[in-house]
Amino acid sequence: MRDLHQCLSEGVPVLGDSHVSLTELAFFALAVIAVATGLLALLVRELVHTILWIGIFFVDLSAIYFLLEAPFLGVLQLGVYAGAVTILLLFGIMVTRKRIFSRDAATGVGALPIALAVVTFVFLIGALGQLPGAAVPAASYSVASLSTLLFNAEAPYLLLLGLVMLSALAGAIYLVREGRE
Repeated sequence: MRDLHQCLSEGVPVLGDSHVSLTELAFFALAVIAVATGLLALLVRELVHTILWIGIFFVDLSAIYFLLEAPFLGVLQLGVYAGAVTILLLFGIMVTRKRIFSRDAATGVGALPIALAVVTFVFLIGALGQLPGAAVPAASYSVASLSTLLFNAEAPYLLLLGLVMLSALAGAIYLVREGRE
């Protein structure tokens, strides 16, 4: 996509509009795919299919990071979320349920979550008028100071948090296991 974008000058009309660049067009296409996969993850009935749609959503989000020239976040999104979290969810479902493709493991969205989603969407549309019209400068930070802050004095606490989360996952798997006395 980047090679195609570099071949065209910025003034070349795309789809009849001289102000639309290929980067913006790719971003809108990826955004539509992200919304569609997010909705599909909510609406499918089988739990495994839900997790697979979530995995596709994470890969699409990674592509958006690459498009926004944030390759570190893109690789992190691919490795952690699209890879590890999706596999962890699938493994958790396979360990805790016998028949993951049956209707016993069915998911779905009821009337109340759909109503809440509609109300949230109406509020978001209402808030569009309050967005700033001009560009707002982003604050920058030093990566060195952030890593020093996270991993200097607070490193034992982060390790402890990871161990607590791991023990909570093991406890949850133990509690939902079938045939437990």
